[in-house]
Amino acid sequence: MSKTIKKYWRRETIAFTLFGCLAIAVAAIMVSEVRSLAKNKMSTPTIDCGVSTQTSIEIIVTAGATGAPAGFSLQWVTAAQFAAGPDGILGTADDNTWPGSECAGSFSGNANLSRYNLGPGESVIVNVGEFLFDNGASTSCPGALECGTTYVFRAFAHASNSLNRSDFTPIHTCSTLACGGGNQGGCTLTQGYWKTHGPTGCSTGNNENEWAVNSLTLGTVVYADGDLCAILNTPAQGNGLISLAHQLIAAKLNVAKGADPTAAAPCIAAADALIGGLVVPPSGSGFLNPSATSSLTTCLTNYNEGATGPGHCE
Repeated sequence: MSKTIKKYWRRETIAFTLFGCLAIAVAAIMVSEVRSLAKNKMSTPTIDCGVSTQTSIEIIVTAGATGAPAGFSLQWVTAAQFAAGPDGILGTADDNTWPGSECAGSFSGNANLSRYNLGPGESVIVNVGEFLFDNGASTSCPGALECGTTYVFRAFAHASNSLNRSDFTPIHTCSTLACGGGNQGGCTLTQGYWKTHGPTGCSTGNNENEWAVNSLTLGTVVYADGDLCAILNTPAQGNGLISLAHQLIAAKLNVAKGADPTAAAPCIAAADALIGGLVVPPSGSGFLNPSATSSLTTCLTNYNEGATGPGHCE
């Protein structure tokens, strides 16, 4: 072999070797990045069942080791829907077999004054079926849940600036309370029902006005039915006065319609005393910290949804 050929062969061999090493290095980096991305996820949160009524279920979401600073998403279907799966096959909690007809809620931790910005190990309660539409909360299924029904839930933590979204939690099942109360007089209905069955202009649709009164007193202030509708259509957005007013309006409408008030009477009186002369938005600019109203709001919610009192109307 001539010296020229040997030199050329040696040069090409070195070039090829360098190219091969470079390709291997690039491939190794890509594999490392893929593995890194797979590892660099938010910790998977946990979910548990809280208090249930005939029309709602509290879901307790607890952040993992990374927290959930950007919030989380929650999905749910009935157990029957989940069992059928997308192809009529028993489902499991992964993207391939989870039914495509699920309901979903997004709870952003990035919204102003959001309560969904969770630190490591911190928890927050989401009331599915009777949502508190405060800052950061939105859902594709805002309506009440079905009584006497088992639901399947799963959740994941939203991505942050440095970490990808978490894996889904294992599925968790929770149930609403058994149906009861019937459709006869004396049962209760939720604030969502009264909002959609009020005076003309209270909500979209062709529902009849089922309100037994055309005004109510909240605290010491009298509101006409149109003002009450406006309150019911105003998101709480971190204002405990609004969320309390929603349930107080519903409780008083239930009593006016003939529901036994015994279970709710102490909470109605306490709510009126707490509100006093504050004017509820959008009629006014009254404000109460949610920490001051949460126990009364829960008491009235339980009455309206049938956990206490005569029971929710079927």
